[in-house]
Amino acid sequence: DRARMEKTFDDMMGDNWREFRARLIMQEHAQEMANNNSNGEGKNSSNEKDAKVGNFFAGAISSIFNKGGESSSKEGQQDLSSSSVAVKKENANIFEGDNVGNAELNSPCSDPFLTEEECRIMYADQMEVKINKHRWAHPLSHVEPGCILVANEKLGGVFHQTVVLIIDHNDKVGSTGMVINRPFPGTLMKVVSDTSSNIDLSLKMAFSKAPVSYGGPVMQDQFSTLHGYGEVEGSKKVCPGVFVGGSGQLMQEVRKYNMQPTEVLFVKGHAAWVPGQLSREIEKGVWYVAAASADLILRYAGAPVEEGDNASDLWADVLSTMGGKYEEIA
Repeated sequence: DRARMEKTFDDMMGDNWREFRARLIMQEHAQEMANNNSNGEGKNSSNEKDAKVGNFFAGAISSIFNKGGESSSKEGQQDLSSSSVAVKKENANIFEGDNVGNAELNSPCSDPFLTEEECRIMYADQMEVKINKHRWAHPLSHVEPGCILVANEKLGGVFHQTVVLIIDHNDKVGSTGMVINRPFPGTLMKVVSDTSSNIDLSLKMAFSKAPVSYGGPVMQDQFSTLHGYGEVEGSKKVCPGVFVGGSGQLMQEVRKYNMQPTEVLFVKGHAAWVPGQLSREIEKGVWYVAAASADLILRYAGAPVEEGDNASDLWADVLSTMGGKYEEIA
């Protein structure tokens, strides 16, 4: 299948500009945290830093000469222990931003006499960020197709604690999106049987076990599809790894056993904003704008759920993954 092959090829080649941007943003944040802490706060910061580095080298030298020996004094062992505690404590203070956006810092250090923690202190300016492709999210300063709107914790009504995927955005035309974290109880067969819809019988039968989500208050009798299968005929690529539409071709793929019905999320209704409306809502703090991994966006469209994921609450999961003040909200 061409669509699936193209998506697989893109995944293999790492052709995902959103992940590249996320890596840059998270690395800048980690570097900023390291620089701020290494500069210190207050008039004694320089002396504290000098003492810390001195303790570090004292501990390293002591460990070299005492390794394997039994002649070190009790006082020397206490000094080594104190320096180790100081190093660990400082490391904890410096690298509070390690997991911002669920990123990990890779150390370039290959010195056999330094531990990973010691490398982080000595080579903070050379750290590189490695993101978890399954699970990453970070704030955005603007709206773009493929970004998500995370409802402010104070927002009530139908959008209470929702995550909205932006499908189209244009300052002159307006914006459209779909809620992606309000699954209905039951499958497509049950939901369609209980409500009016535009789904024909063949599609209903092929996707009888597919999940369904409330998509928004606009055009409640209309269904759209969200999936990560690929850019099939009739579909639209919202962002790398995320597609909407193409239900007719997807039905053929299901019949060929190329995909499972549960890999497609049927979305009932959608959200829409007239020109300028969404910008005003964001300025008032109604929404947090973010970019997120395809697996987070496709949580209810067959994406894998791994250990550490909050499988039952995507709203909280996205906020905690964003880190910082957003994690406190979650």
